[in-house]
Amino acid sequence: MRATVIQAPHDIQVRQVPDPVIQRSGDAIVRVLRACVCGSDLWAYRGEAAREPGQRIGHEFLGVIEETGSEVSGFSRGDLVVAPFVWSDGVCAYCKDGLTTSCPHGGFWGTPGSDGGQGEYVRVPFADATLVGLPAEAAGDDHLLAGLLTLSDVLGTGHHAAVGAGVRAGATVAVVGDGAVGLCGVLAAKRLGAERIIALGRHQARTDLARTFGATDVVAERGEAAVAAVRELTGGEGAHAVIEAVGTEQSMRTAVGITRDGGAIGYVGVPHGSGTGLDLGEMFGRNIALRGGVAPVRTYIPELLPDVLSGAIDPAPVFDLQVDLDAVPDGYRAMDERTALKVLIKL
Repeated sequence: MRATVIQAPHDIQVRQVPDPVIQRSGDAIVRVLRACVCGSDLWAYRGEAAREPGQRIGHEFLGVIEETGSEVSGFSRGDLVVAPFVWSDGVCAYCKDGLTTSCPHGGFWGTPGSDGGQGEYVRVPFADATLVGLPAEAAGDDHLLAGLLTLSDVLGTGHHAAVGAGVRAGATVAVVGDGAVGLCGVLAAKRLGAERIIALGRHQARTDLARTFGATDVVAERGEAAVAAVRELTGGEGAHAVIEAVGTEQSMRTAVGITRDGGAIGYVGVPHGSGTGLDLGEMFGRNIALRGGVAPVRTYIPELLPDVLSGAIDPAPVFDLQVDLDAVPDGYRAMDERTALKVLIKL
C-alpha cells in the first residue's frame, strides 16, 4: 500500500509500505477514505519534533472496515468508522474515567511500529473500544465526511479546551489562535452557550471563518497590545474563559493576561518554544485556573457526533485545501507556508 512517511525535516514522501495485517484478535483493518494534515504534524515537518527517517505520519482519519480480528464484535466489513487520534483499550481505569489518552495500552497513530493515518490502510488495535461507527449514507456526502473527520482530532480538541476553560452559558470567551483547533474552539464555545466570543488572530480569512463559527469580536494585535485590546473590549476585566490553541510562550502569556480574575484557561496548543510563559505568582494572586492537555477525543465523539450529523455545528470549513495521497507533500508545504489552513486528503 501507499503511505506518507517523513524522511527528514521538510521531506515528506509517499512510499510503498507493507500492507497492515491483523496481529491481535481485537484488531481491525480500516481502508482510509479521508485523512488530513494536523498543525501538530508541522512540528515534525519543521524539525522541531524528532522523528525517525521513514517514520509514518498522520493521526486523523476515517474509513471503511476491511477486516476484523476474531474478538471484534462491534464492527463488520463495510462499516464506516472514524478513529480518534489515540487508540485505547476501553477497560483500564483511565478509559473508564474518560481519559483515553492515558490508556497504558494505547498509542498514537504514526508512532514507530504503528500505521499513520495518511495512508491507504490502518491497523486499528482495540477496534471495539477505539473506533466509532458512522451512518453508512455519510460515505456519499463529501461535505459531511469532512465535518465527521474533524471528530478525529480538532473538533474534540477545541471542545476539550472549552470544557477545560469552563465555558458556560452567558460567558465571555477569548480564543488565542486562529488555526483549525482555535476555530473549533470558537465552535465549541458557541455550542456551549457563550454569549461573547473574542477571536485573536491576524489572518483575515481565518478570522472571517471565526465570525461564521460564532465569534462576536476579532483582535488582530499580538502580545501586550492584544491583552490591552481584550481588556478594553471587556471593560477592563478580561474573559471568563480563555482557550489557548497555539502552544508558544507568547500565546500562554497572552492567555494569562486576558483572563478575568477567577477565570480559567483551557490549553490544548502542543507546547513548543523556549518556556511555558506561566507566572504562577500572578495566576495564584488572580485565582486563575489552568486545565487542558491532550484531548481525550474518543470520550467526546459520542457527544459531538449527533450535532455534526444534524448540521447543528458544521466544522467542515476548516478544510480549505484538498489533495490526493500523492500530493500530500504539497499539502504540508501549503500549511507550512500558511497558504492553507488545514489540508484534507481524499483517498
